[in-house]
Formats: sequence, structure tokens, C-alpha cells
Amino acid sequence: MIKTKKPLYLFIDQYGEKHYARTVKELREQCGGGRVSKMYVDKINGPHAGKSVHCGYVIGGHWFTQFLPVERPVQ
Repeated sequence: MIKTKKPLYLFIDQYGEKHYARTVKELREQCGGGRVSKMYVDKINGPHAGKSVHCGYVIGGHWFTQFLPVERPVQ
């Protein structure tokens, strides 16, 4: 059985800094550690209107919004 890598996610913090990580543990190591909590947002429109949805993580003093898997751009 072939193991595939986890998808690479884009995380943007409250300062607009981009971070790329495959796991929350990896993201936590990149930002210097701290307590990890899930972040939620209340939806106003669309199929989830009136409900709270998971949108990212709070790690230490950083708020990260998580985006769909992406491929890291060439630097």
C-alpha cells in the first residue's frame, strides 16, 4: 500500500503572514509553540447560515485562518 502525503494547507495569521503546514503540530512548531484552540466563525449567508463553523486555529498569540490544500509556490 502506498502512503500519500497529507495535503499542504495555507494558514494566514492576523498580520497577513502566510504559513504552509500539513498538520496543526507542524504549524505550532513554525510559530513558536503555545496552546492550540480551534477558531470558529458565525456564518451569515449560504447553506450554513446561522451556524458556527470551524475556520482555523488560535496558537499562542496567533490567530490562523485555514484555507484549502494548496501547492507551495516556487520561491
